[in-house]
Amino acid sequence: MKKIILTLALALSMAGAVNAQADGKSIGLRLGYPTELSFQTALNKANRIELGLGFRSYGYYNTNYSQFSLSGVYQWVWDLSALAEGFNWYAGVGASLGYYSYNYSNVTYSALPVSILGQIGIEYNFNIPIKLSLDYRPALLLSGNGNGFVGDGIALGVRYRF
Repeated sequence: MKKIILTLALALSMAGAVNAQADGKSIGLRLGYPTELSFQTALNKANRIELGLGFRSYGYYNTNYSQFSLSGVYQWVWDLSALAEGFNWYAGVGASLGYYSYNYSNVTYSALPVSILGQIGIEYNFNIPIKLSLDYRPALLLSGNGNGFVGDGIALGVRYRF
């Protein structure tokens, strides 16, 4: 199984090197779960790194919840200009480290979750230095309050390219 995954990753990265469009840097917001301040930087024409600083907070009835996270995702980027000029799609893997706490009936619980991330998405680069993206970032929670799959990672990204 490991050989198949390694072979697939190698084939995807080589295919992406042919038509990729990972240019420059961008900063903005990834509006999802959690909302993140996002920074992307190209490593070459086919690959980039996305770093995120996330925060989420809410309260209902007698419960208050807050979450803080740091994430990093290595991404492969492919050209989708056949769809329309300016479109790319991307996929990546990474990790996240965070802290969350919630207070339920005046009892506070907290944890330091560590997750492995996957990511797949599509983006559009406007003629002005703005980029919009829509992606899905599932996570495999390794530690924290329970372990397992967390699949609520759909987000809209709005970034300024420079």
